[in-house]
Amino acid sequence: MTNHTFYGAANGNSSHHQEPGPQGLYHPDHEHDACGLGFVANMKNQKSHAIIEKGLRILSNLEHRGAVGADPKAGDGAGILIQTPHEFMANAAASLGFALPALGHYCVAPVFLPKDEAARAHLQAMLNEVVAAEGQTVLGWRDVPVDQSVLGWSVVETEPHMAQIFIGRGAGCATESAFELKLFVIRRVVELRMKSEKPTGHEFFYIPSMSSRTIIYKGLLLADTLGEYYLDLKDQSMVTALAMVHQRFSTNTFPTWRLAHPFRMICHNGEINTLRGNVNWMAARQATMKSEVIGADLDRLWPLIPKGQSDSASFDNALELLVRGGYSLAHAMMILIPEAWAGNPLMDDNRRAFYEYHAALMEPWDGPAGVAFTDGRQIGATLDRNGLRPARYIVTTDDEVILSSEVGVLPIP
Repeated sequence: MTNHTFYGAANGNSSHHQEPGPQGLYHPDHEHDACGLGFVANMKNQKSHAIIEKGLRILSNLEHRGAVGADPKAGDGAGILIQTPHEFMANAAASLGFALPALGHYCVAPVFLPKDEAARAHLQAMLNEVVAAEGQTVLGWRDVPVDQSVLGWSVVETEPHMAQIFIGRGAGCATESAFELKLFVIRRVVELRMKSEKPTGHEFFYIPSMSSRTIIYKGLLLADTLGEYYLDLKDQSMVTALAMVHQRFSTNTFPTWRLAHPFRMICHNGEINTLRGNVNWMAARQATMKSEVIGADLDRLWPLIPKGQSDSASFDNALELLVRGGYSLAHAMMILIPEAWAGNPLMDDNRRAFYEYHAALMEPWDGPAGVAFTDGRQIGATLDRNGLRPARYIVTTDDEVILSSEVGVLPIP
């Protein structure tokens, strides 16, 4: 299959920007991708704008990992995940007339919305309503400045309006982890409400991230235009200690704004070939799954994995549930993507026992896949047990770790 990409939509509806349903020889279950991923992080949590610049440079150097269509400015999608830049966001909020509390006591969530003002206002009101109903405070909204000139002609019609909602931590969330869980619930409640009520413009609605720790900038962009499109990324006061980036290459698939990576906790290179079984098993667990951490809110999250998502988006949903339910990030990743433990004489008994125990709880999400993951505090990467996707990393003398799907993404002396 050649690397042709498709923009607009089937059936001649160019304003439609969702994935089409099965037709002819095409079926969405057969979609695949092979992408470029990377991250750079300061291991001592020293935040700087240079980390963002390095992340964007990694992304630009992964340009060959993506595809370009007949429109030379149209790609399969690119994005960056960083820690919440408090000083930048505080200044942005102040310019709009509201103040932010301390870092960890608020969330900045990017939101894709329709261009139509009336439809946009209605969707914003719906989100405000859910936030208030869950005991949190809407501090304000911000329109995100973008440079539309970097978009290809085939992408402009599908471009959402870019906004950010600022959510203050309610009194009922005693800890940052409780706030993260509540934000997870808010996002799922809103997503399910959009799906059931289908208000005007709902097909544009998407929340790339909703966390007090991280924020995502992504879209149907080329690798080297992400930093040009989002003007925020040029501001020197925007700092982070980690940056996770991704360039998507979808073969035999239909790129959209929402399917660009990173997702909320991961970016992914390869395929989850066991996806159908993984999704079915996750759905089957609904009747038996309980969580002391999530409590009664667990029943409000289903279906956990929305139909029609990509394999990596589905994996991200499963990881998010485990982490919000109390597992550490590394523990959850080892449950979902275990090593090849059965019949491995080189593995010690305790480690084999760990994997054997968790095999009874969760089937492996098998690739070939390379996955980078973060919760805004830790960042890491893993290969699935087939080991057929590359990933290389180096640690520098000035306490940075750089990982990518290939070597040479940054010039390091």
